[in-house]
Amino acid sequence: MIALQSDCLIFQLNNGESIPCSAEMISIEIVGTADGLDLLDPKMLRHATASVFHYFKTELDRESVTVGEFAQALEKALHGLGLTLFGENQKSATPEADLALLARESAENLELFFFPRLRDELRTQLRHSPRVLRFRGLRGCVKQLAGARRWSLRCEKMEEQIVEYLRQCLTAEPQKNECALVVE
Repeated sequence: MIALQSDCLIFQLNNGESIPCSAEMISIEIVGTADGLDLLDPKMLRHATASVFHYFKTELDRESVTVGEFAQALEKALHGLGLTLFGENQKSATPEADLALLARESAENLELFFFPRLRDELRTQLRHSPRVLRFRGLRGCVKQLAGARRWSLRCEKMEEQIVEYLRQCLTAEPQKNECALVVE
């Protein structure tokens, strides 16, 4: 077993994988224009993230944390600073799309039909005027589209392409107001 660096936490992902990260390695991106986002300075977000990291690592003496726990603590910290990322009256059920399922539906033609289908799914979710658009299963989706069993450089490029495509689609849609994008 490899020893964990003293300035790292192990982040447990939904798919069962664990990734060691330092506070500096954590990258948080918020897309959209929810309440308070225009007031959110990237430097303040980095400091809030580092504070939450310190809380888990030092004060709770934890070596691992789930991404959900970390996100919830970060949201609480930002709320304490007077920022509401997703609104107090957020709908209880956030619409969710399964990217791996979309990739399987497009399996024979892979990317040819996947990207138009992805845009249709984004538009379908936007019709419900959600505060958060959630797309899960990115890793499985990428491996399916790339035809890979193991993660590779091609997978990384495909992952970036999908996330960038979702950002571009959201930006191009007229109903994008007050909506955040989460891809996991």
